[in-house]
Amino acid sequence: MLFQDQVAVITGASSGLGRATALLFAQEGAELIITGRKEEALAETLNALQEARTARGLSPREDLMLCADLASVDDRVRVVEEIKGRLERRAAEGRGAGLHALVNSAGVIGTGGVEAVELADFRAMFEVNVFAVLELMQGLIPALKEAQGAIVNISSISGLRSFPGLVSYCSSKGALNQITQCAALDLAPAGVRVNAICPGVVVTDLHKRGGMSDEAYERFLKHCESTHPLGRVGEADEVAELIAFLASKRSGWITGVTMPIDGGRHLTCAR
Repeated sequence: MLFQDQVAVITGASSGLGRATALLFAQEGAELIITGRKEEALAETLNALQEARTARGLSPREDLMLCADLASVDDRVRVVEEIKGRLERRAAEGRGAGLHALVNSAGVIGTGGVEAVELADFRAMFEVNVFAVLELMQGLIPALKEAQGAIVNISSISGLRSFPGLVSYCSSKGALNQITQCAALDLAPAGVRVNAICPGVVVTDLHKRGGMSDEAYERFLKHCESTHPLGRVGEADEVAELIAFLASKRSGWITGVTMPIDGGRHLTCAR
């Protein structure tokens, strides 16, 4: 298994890519520390982790659920301290030291072009998509070094290509890609790898949380069949497979990539 007897932290695990990734990591033997804003949804993910293991004939793990809003500086500090506390207890019990994988999946989206965007909204986008990622990385780097672990940041095709009406989101994901590449260089001497994936449109609740109605979202998904060369949008499970690969030793000579997983969308011109 990819993560037998390893520990992974996954943010944004209450839904979408974070949840799909957590379930896959559980099936591959990992012990999970998961975060999310919505306590009930996060608890459902926590229960689903054990169900996923049972389906694979695996024994239970002592997963940890941390309900937190990563837009809050106080919550970010608390999450880092609680993760470090769990890792220290595991080491004291002789169950292994360090952190093997950090997946920064929590993120938000919002619309607005350069003329219309409010600075408060711009800052709020960076709080979650950029500052939270950087602070979690900084706080957990010592544990990642101890295990020579890996970081996978969930960016977006919007970090590679520019789109009208998305200045905050595109800017935040572009910044995240640069943080990923800089961190890859900074942490390479310690054997810690840092990569990012850049999904195209994937079926999750992200756009609805950003204010899109159910009807508008269905029209959006239909339109995206024509903007993605493979003729369809992505599914969370197939994106989770790439995240797991980049977090595992199978990609041991890969660091500093911002890898598209978008049905070819990054190759196209505006349509």
